[in-house]
Amino acid sequence: MYRSNVLVCGGTGCTSSNSEYIIQVLKKEIQKAGLEKEVNVVRTGCFGLCALGPIMVIYPEGAFYSMVKPEDIPEIVSEHLLKGRIVTRLLYQETVDEDTIKSLNETDFYKKQHRIALRNCGVINPEIIDEYIAMDGYAALGKALTEMTPQEVIDTIKDSGLRGRGGGGFPTGVKWSLAAANQADQKYVCCNADEGDPGAFMDRSLLEGDPHAIIEAMAIAGYAIGANQGYIYIRAEYPIAVKRLQIAIDQAREYGLLGTDIFGTGFDFDLDIRLGAGAFVCGEETALMTSIEGKRGEPRPRPPFPAQKGLFGKPTILNNVETYANIPQIILKGSDWFKGMGTEKSKGTKVFALGGKIHNTGLVEVPMGTTLREIVEEIGGGIPGGKKFKAAQTGGPSGGCIPAEHFDVPIDYDNLIAIGSMMGSGGLIVMDEDTCMVDIAKFFLEFTVDESCGKCTPCRIGTKRLYEMLDKITRGEGTLEDLDKMEELCYHIKSNSLCGLGQTAPNPVLSTLKYFREEYEAHVVDKKCPAGVCKKLLSYVIDPEKCKGCTLCARVCPVGAISGTVKNAHVIDTAKCIKCGACIEKCRFGAIEKK
Repeated sequence: MYRSNVLVCGGTGCTSSNSEYIIQVLKKEIQKAGLEKEVNVVRTGCFGLCALGPIMVIYPEGAFYSMVKPEDIPEIVSEHLLKGRIVTRLLYQETVDEDTIKSLNETDFYKKQHRIALRNCGVINPEIIDEYIAMDGYAALGKALTEMTPQEVIDTIKDSGLRGRGGGGFPTGVKWSLAAANQADQKYVCCNADEGDPGAFMDRSLLEGDPHAIIEAMAIAGYAIGANQGYIYIRAEYPIAVKRLQIAIDQAREYGLLGTDIFGTGFDFDLDIRLGAGAFVCGEETALMTSIEGKRGEPRPRPPFPAQKGLFGKPTILNNVETYANIPQIILKGSDWFKGMGTEKSKGTKVFALGGKIHNTGLVEVPMGTTLREIVEEIGGGIPGGKKFKAAQTGGPSGGCIPAEHFDVPIDYDNLIAIGSMMGSGGLIVMDEDTCMVDIAKFFLEFTVDESCGKCTPCRIGTKRLYEMLDKITRGEGTLEDLDKMEELCYHIKSNSLCGLGQTAPNPVLSTLKYFREEYEAHVVDKKCPAGVCKKLLSYVIDPEKCKGCTLCARVCPVGAISGTVKNAHVIDTAKCIKCGACIEKCRFGAIEKK
C-alpha cells in the first residue's frame, strides 16, 4: 500500500513536452529521499487539459501541478511528498482556493464535462491490465457472454441510440444487426483508428489512455455478430498508441480475455493491429478495408455495404475508436442510462478536440446538445487577448464553419448538418476576428487536394480547380463570376464523387460562402483582406504621428523598403515591400499597420 500516488501524463502532448524525462527525474528524486516504498509513480493517458502540460496530479490531496519542469521535481519531492507541504506556486491556479485546493472536477474545464469514453484517461496506467480490471474492466464482456444472447447485446446497443462517432452518425445497433443477419463462414470486426483530420486527436488519446476499453468492446461486437477475428487499423504516426495497444492485446491474451474459449463460454475472438501509412482516404470504411487486405487504399462503390460484403469479401462491421469506447459502459449500465444523456436524436456524449484560438486547448467530453458557447467560453476559457469569436470549424476538411450567429445552437448530428457543418470525428477549431475565412477554406482544400486518392475525377480534378480559384481570390485576382463558378463546382463535386470524403470536400467552401460571403466579395471587389491575412492584398503603412524615427524597422527590413532619418517619420516603399512583417514585430511604438 502506497502513501501517495503521483499520476504523470504520458499522452503524446505531454510526452512531447518532456514528461518522460520528468518521470525519470521524479523516480530518481523519490529514491534519493528514500520514499520508493511509500510513493507510487503512475504513467497515465491524457488528462485532457493539454494547454497546461506536462501535468502531474498527486493523491490523496488531489494537487494538480501544471507545466511541470524537471527543475521543479526536487522541490515537489522534498516539500510535498516528504514534508506534506503542497507547492502552491506550481499548482494550476484555478485549483487554489484561499488556503485549500479545489478538486480538479470543480474547475471550469472539467465541471461541465461528463466523461464516458474518457472515463479512464488520466486515471489509470494503460499498460497495466489489472488497473483497467479494477475500474470494472472486462465486466461488460463477462456479462455479455454469460448473461446475454447476441441478439440481446444488439438490442441493447440499438435501444441506447448510440450513433457512429467517426462522423457518419449511423446507428451502431442497426449496423451490428445487419452484419449479424448475414450468414457466412467468417465475419470480421474492425476498428477505425486512422484519425486524419487536422486538429483531431481524440482517438489517439483514447488508445493511449484506455486501450483495453476498445479491446473489450470489439470482443463484445464479435460476440454480437458472430465474428472471431478483429483488426484495429491505426496510423503508424501514433507510436505511443500503437505500443500501448500491443501491450494491452498481449495482456488480454495472457489473461484469457482474447483467444479461445473466453470465460469458458466457447466463444473465440482475437485481435490484430494493422498500421496505416497516413493516407487520409483510408479513414473511409471501404478504403480502410482495402488497405487491411494489403492493397492500395482506395474506396469502392457501395452497395454492397461492409455488413454484407466487407473485409476479404465477408460480412464486417467497422466502428470508430470513440464509438467502441462507449460500448462496455452501455452493456454494464443499460441503454436507459445512456439515452438519458443528450438530445432526442443524438444520445450520450461526444469527445471534442478543442484547438485554435482558445485558452484551454485539449480534450473535452460533453453531453450531446451542449452549445458551442458553453464549450468555447465556459470550458475552453474563451478567446485569448479579448478577441471576438468569429467561427468554429467542426468536422475537419469534411465539415464546415459555424459562425457567431449560431453560437447558441445545441451541438448534435442533425443541428450541425442543418447549419451547413457536420460532427465529423470531433475536431473543433476556434477562430477569432483575425482569421480570414477565405484562407481557412483554402487551407482545407489544399489538404483535400493532397490527400485525394485520385480514383474518381470529380474529387481528383474538381478539388484542384476549386483550390486554384481560392488561390486566385487570395491573390486579389478573383472576380464575382469566380464565386458563382466556385459554388457550382462545389455542388458538382458533392454530387458525383465516389466516396464520402470526396462528397464532403467542398463543405468548408460552401459554409464560408454562405456565412462569410462579404469577406469573399471584399477580396474580389475591394482587393482587400478584412482580417489582414492574405499577403498579396496587404499594404504596410507607417503612421507618422506614432513613428519616433528610431530606425529599427529600417534596419530589420530584409529588402530595404523602409527609408527615413533619425528622429523623423519613416516611409515604406510598397513596391519593394515583401510583407514579411519583420518591421511590425520590431516596432516598439505600434506605428506600423497592415491595411
